[in-house]
Amino acid sequence: QVQLVESGGGLVQAGGSLRLSCAASENIFDFNYMGWYRQVPGNQRDLVANINVGGVTRYADSVKGRFTISRDGNSKTIYLQMNDLKSEGTAVYYCHARRLRSEWWGQGSQVTVSS
Repeated sequence: QVQLVESGGGLVQAGGSLRLSCAASENIFDFNYMGWYRQVPGNQRDLVANINVGGVTRYADSVKGRFTISRDGNSKTIYLQMNDLKSEGTAVYYCHARRLRSEWWGQGSQVTVSS
């Protein structure tokens, strides 16, 4: 069973930065996609950013230019660098991995942006 363990959430002031990490139990290049979603209570889980096995990245329009997704194959970890955070960035952030028709989620990491 694939495990995704997140770390790095917390409380930050608007305009500040945080970096989320997601450590996978398997080689990250065995997944078609890995990425980050976020969810606020009562809303659906929305894509923030992802990266495919070839390294192509995709971002939600709301975070383009401020967030960066990256990966380190040696440590089997992906990252989400979040800069210039805004109050609407407050959410639970989930790491996600997909391989063919299977997908896995991390436990979620709370990010709170205070204004």
